Amino acid sequence: MGFRRLLGNDQLKQNLTNALHSGHISHFYLISGPAGSGRHTLARLLAAAILCPGQQKPCMGCSTCRKVMADTHPDFITVNDPTHKTIPVDMLRDMREDLFIRPNEAAHKIYMIDQEMRTEGQNALLKVLEEPPKYGVFILITDNAESLLPTVRSRCTPLQLQPLPEKTLLQALQSEFPNATGDDLRAAAVRSCGFLGQAKKLLDGSVAVAPQTENFVKSFSQRDPLLLVQTLVPMEKWKRDQMIPTLQHWLELLEGALSCRAGMPGVDPLSRTLSANRSSQDLMQAISCLQKAIEYAQGNVSIAAVCGYLSWTLR
Repeated sequence: MGFRRLLGNDQLKQNLTNALHSGHISHFYLISGPAGSGRHTLARLLAAAILCPGQQKPCMGCSTCRKVMADTHPDFITVNDPTHKTIPVDMLRDMREDLFIRPNEAAHKIYMIDQEMRTEGQNALLKVLEEPPKYGVFILITDNAESLLPTVRSRCTPLQLQPLPEKTLLQALQSEFPNATGDDLRAAAVRSCGFLGQAKKLLDGSVAVAPQTENFVKSFSQRDPLLLVQTLVPMEKWKRDQMIPTLQHWLELLEGALSCRAGMPGVDPLSRTLSANRSSQDLMQAISCLQKAIEYAQGNVSIAAVCGYLSWTLR
């Protein structure tokens, strides 16, 4: 099987295959690329390959590979804290101590660090990178390698993920979205800059559009202030955790519409509707209003006041 589950990036996959075949395993891999580029897929395939007892690594058929891909292998540990924006330094110190407990099943013990680290946390990681035990391996995932300390980057084996060739990306999208039109597939390919995960997100229509969103698009497109007020008044009673994601979705639709006006292909039909009915200046003003509304909703401004602000500025 090898690394075939990761599309494209042929040179990177060949280099990893050659290194693993020769028995060369780095103590620290740095996987970088934007969201949707396959970073987590590569990290799991790499971990499976390091731990796999088969000849073709990763074989994807043994229990070791299956456990790694399912995140159930005891020697493949994910290090993150979803409750914080960055990994608490104490978690990294605990990881450092845990590293010196030998592996449970395999010849290596792998830590996948899947979150940003502050300088203090990077220094905590650096201490163990300087002299790790022979069985220790770290896989760090990032969207910006330059944000890491030079002393950390200097100890890594860099794995930079690249955009997929257009043909490869379109074939993958056609396979997963057989009902999508050719125009939508090409639009997703262009807007995703060649990264499969981002293209899939653009095409994913599994989440039903809320009636408030449909009414917002209709009222703004048709310049109907009454419908806008009728849409916003019931929302005055919403909680912040319901209001903010809705406003963020409206903002994304407006930004998509502005991109359409600039000549970029549009994927979301609601963005295309907005683009067809409002000027670039209208869209820019609405984007500014939505950004302020989101800031207000995230602060101490009441939701009713936020709705009032939008009903006045977007009318």
